[in-house]
Amino acid sequence: MTHGPYTHVSMSIDPGERPRIGISFYASITRARARVLESGRPYLVLESDEADVTVSTTGAGPVTAEDLEVARQIFNAAARYLADCERLHAEHAQVTDSAA
Repeated sequence: MTHGPYTHVSMSIDPGERPRIGISFYASITRARARVLESGRPYLVLESDEADVTVSTTGAGPVTAEDLEVARQIFNAAARYLADCERLHAEHAQVTDSAA
């Protein structure tokens, strides 16, 4: 079964609530990068052909303790994602090699 790439974007607007936007990449991320602007503000960008998501400091201001905690969570989640992808890719390769 072949799975075609796509990006899913949703928006929820409920009375009395802040709007909520969700972006799910089921497409190849064409670029993931992190930089520091001349102003000293760090940022992280995930891009696909359809959308990009930028993460930066609270209010685009100086780095706070909360920003550090979010950056650690991103780092740990990305490390887990990498480990899971590597494991599943290796398992798939073993199954494919066994079937041949």
